[in-house]
Amino acid sequence: MIPAHIYNDAGLFELEKQRLFSRAWLFVAHESEIPQDGDYVVRRVLNDSFIISRDSNGEVRALFNMCLHRGMQICRAEIGNASNFRCPYHGWSYRNDGRIIGLPFHKEAYGGEDGFKKRGQTLLPAPNLASYNGLIFISMDPDAEPLEDFLGDFKFYLDYYTKQSHQGLEVRGPQRWRIKANWKIGAENFAGDMYHTPQTHASVVEIGLFREPKAQKRKEGATYWADRGGGTTYKLPPGTFEERMRYVGYPDDMIDRIKAVWTTQQQQLVGEDGFMISAASCFPNMSFVHNWPKVEDGDDVLPFISIRMWQPISENETEVYSWFAVDAAASQEYKQKSYKAYLMCFGSTGMFEQDDVENWVSLTNTAAGSMARRLLLNGRMGLLSDDSAVVEALPADRFHGPGYARVGYNEHNQRELLKLWADYLERPAPAAATAVLGTVNDGITPLRQTNGSQAMSSRVDEKGATQR
Repeated sequence: MIPAHIYNDAGLFELEKQRLFSRAWLFVAHESEIPQDGDYVVRRVLNDSFIISRDSNGEVRALFNMCLHRGMQICRAEIGNASNFRCPYHGWSYRNDGRIIGLPFHKEAYGGEDGFKKRGQTLLPAPNLASYNGLIFISMDPDAEPLEDFLGDFKFYLDYYTKQSHQGLEVRGPQRWRIKANWKIGAENFAGDMYHTPQTHASVVEIGLFREPKAQKRKEGATYWADRGGGTTYKLPPGTFEERMRYVGYPDDMIDRIKAVWTTQQQQLVGEDGFMISAASCFPNMSFVHNWPKVEDGDDVLPFISIRMWQPISENETEVYSWFAVDAAASQEYKQKSYKAYLMCFGSTGMFEQDDVENWVSLTNTAAGSMARRLLLNGRMGLLSDDSAVVEALPADRFHGPGYARVGYNEHNQRELLKLWADYLERPAPAAATAVLGTVNDGITPLRQTNGSQAMSSRVDEKGATQR
């Protein structure tokens, strides 16, 4: 039973900032957004702005977007290419790896190196930086567990969205818009809410946009949960792996590339078990969509993938980041049609998007009142009165993925997501580290491009040389 006010509570939002977003691994960008040396994007984690850059040596950095002098935001463009960044306030300048390279009137104003040691100073790096399949994450906790440990068995499912060939993903976007809704609602919805589809999205399904003629078919799919994430699946008609992949619109050349990178177990989940991954969420605020609507006249469908980030603005407002993602090796024709499918369904004006947001805004508004503090919402779908499951988890020979999965409507995933949320909020956050010029922020944390999960740290010595 869930206190209704958690979806619009200023005090809880402060706890989320202090105890959740200060420690968890948070998605900020994809490596394909910064493919060339000097490329950068600017992203926020709550109130903190970071420059996600690929430096002149090809390494990925996450640099706090604040000048060491008087605190001005040094990079005010959201995307670009630069070998260095210059603060518009007093002109201090920094290389794209964070090292300070220019300080106007250094000798006259500071007495040169005797007054301010310019060498070795860098922009403050994100405390932790790592990637998985090109997805770039940061953590505000310098002692955070390794990203792969944080993701756990959910990596198995992440691969379906992010690893369809050896060339990896390319992304477009993000589209970005704000909704007057609490960030947790979107994360919960994408994590496992198949139950809302026959009601909220009935009109979209019944106009013939999909192969399945009725939204109620969702109950034949399964929900799955593994460590830090979970999602939903569709039940596919009988067939081989290749036939089932063609059913959702993948051409043969893409199927061949997918078979080369998906493990035997990942292929069995589709080919033998007959489940195709759909929406999913990775704790705390990252989500995915995989669907296959009709994009032209006729019966042919085409799949698309979208990556979502639910960026909290306040207890009752969220900034949605939405990327279109596609296999980099796919044909240009496929990419264009897949992008069209994404925009039609889950872009900023997509049909599903409009349906969902209307519900989420209403829920958030209602959760703000005094009566919401008297109400426990019923989040027990899938449980009997003694807390045993209505439907038992599928055995390993019927669902080859890790974690557990159940066929039919339930709220196991939403409960797991909220359990993680509550665990973080109940544990006091460690005291924040204090940065001092010349000590804490004389290091930089680069990340070399990698297909797996990898984090590297380095520091700059007084001669300006990077040491690992």
